[in-house]
Amino acid sequence: MNDRTLLAGRDPLVFAGSPLDRGDLLRRDESAMETLLAGEDGWWMGLVEGDPVLQQQGGLYWFRRHEIADLADMDAGLFLGHYKGSPCFSAVITKADSLPLDGEISPARQAAMALSHDEAAIYAQAKALHAWHGRHGFCAACGETTRIKSGGGRRICNACESEHFPRVDPVVIMLATDGDRCLLGRQASWPEGVWSALAGFVEPAETLEEACARELEEEAGVKADIAAIRYVMGQPWPFPSSLMIGLVAPVFDASLTIDTHELEQARWFSRDEVRDMLATRHPDATMPPSIAIARRLAELWADEVI
Repeated sequence: MNDRTLLAGRDPLVFAGSPLDRGDLLRRDESAMETLLAGEDGWWMGLVEGDPVLQQQGGLYWFRRHEIADLADMDAGLFLGHYKGSPCFSAVITKADSLPLDGEISPARQAAMALSHDEAAIYAQAKALHAWHGRHGFCAACGETTRIKSGGGRRICNACESEHFPRVDPVVIMLATDGDRCLLGRQASWPEGVWSALAGFVEPAETLEEACARELEEEAGVKADIAAIRYVMGQPWPFPSSLMIGLVAPVFDASLTIDTHELEQARWFSRDEVRDMLATRHPDATMPPSIAIARRLAELWADEVI
């Protein structure tokens, strides 16, 4: 079963489905890229500590270059790609107290739930890229400073000329199943009553299936059938730069041994209970909001699609 089948009749996942032409060929021409970044064509997105600037009536606040130039660090401006024929850029705003009166800063997760799918995906790219550039001002090979190249598509060391490229961190997020039950967990820091699918980072020299089975056993003690683990869908997750890899994982040993360092609690829920959680009629449990792939996995499982 592929993504197209799974998404039939459903909204795309938040942050997925970017409409941008990211312009790989254009990025190879440094002179053209510098001219584009310095010109007045196109539109600029402004970020304040990773949060977007929105219009008061909703939607991203798109600046012209001359409008954002006095507010942002333009030397660290990034080319995102072309959208509907126009180049799109992003910059980190350093003078947030000078924003236009009709622009307002919105917390990232709140903004993502309010933006259109196109704008949420474009914002996710900008947020993740700026987070990466902010952490890679120095060369991992020799420790000297680096500079932005290819419109933000890479950094070059000023001393040893090593190239550094933006990375994403793969995270498996899995709905473990035991017949008509699925496993959900919660962390102590979460709002009361919220339960979600278990998740963890993929480690070096590990397949997605191996990471899935390892995390389930480490966090909850259950044992998954690696051969039966199935990919469902992925979601970009710019907090700061992950790729959530949604899986469904049938188990052959459903007994729980919870690692309380990772989870406050884990528990098996029936399909009817999950349906009640999604409909907000369960007496003491609920699912994450629609922004999260965990909720989509639960929806598909509750509908008996996966």
